[in-house]
Amino acid sequence: MKISILFCALLITMTLPSTAGTPEQEKAFTDKYKTAFEGKDTATLESFLYTQGADPSILGFYKMMQSAEAGEKISNIQLVNLTPEDVKKAATPMDSPTGGKVCLTLNPTKKLVIKIEKKDANGSSSSTSENFIAEKDGKLVIPVPGPCKS
Repeated sequence: MKISILFCALLITMTLPSTAGTPEQEKAFTDKYKTAFEGKDTATLESFLYTQGADPSILGFYKMMQSAEAGEKISNIQLVNLTPEDVKKAATPMDSPTGGKVCLTLNPTKKLVIKIEKKDANGSSSSTSENFIAEKDGKLVIPVPGPCKS
């Protein structure tokens, strides 16, 4: 009974309107991310990651995924509000590649959506990536999952 009450309270708290910062902070975040991504500046890309309490194997994966397409031209980058499905996904423990369950280390308030479109002699392709965004000490960050806390 207590667990269901706590879960409902957490869900209600997470669905309350929240912002990831001011419009100016959000624009500065997306501009800096786009510049670092297109410039293949992996050190700056990694600085966006919130690593406190993160699972080391997942941190390595996040670093790899951030730099995988770095250097490509971003056709669209934006911070969007979380949908109810996003809130549910963010609150749900995930399977860790090393066993057990992991959870986001911070509650996200937005989602970073990046679209890359490539065109060459062989045709065209597009890819979209999404990362949850949270605010920590006035800074927008990408929380890396870590062991779930009871």
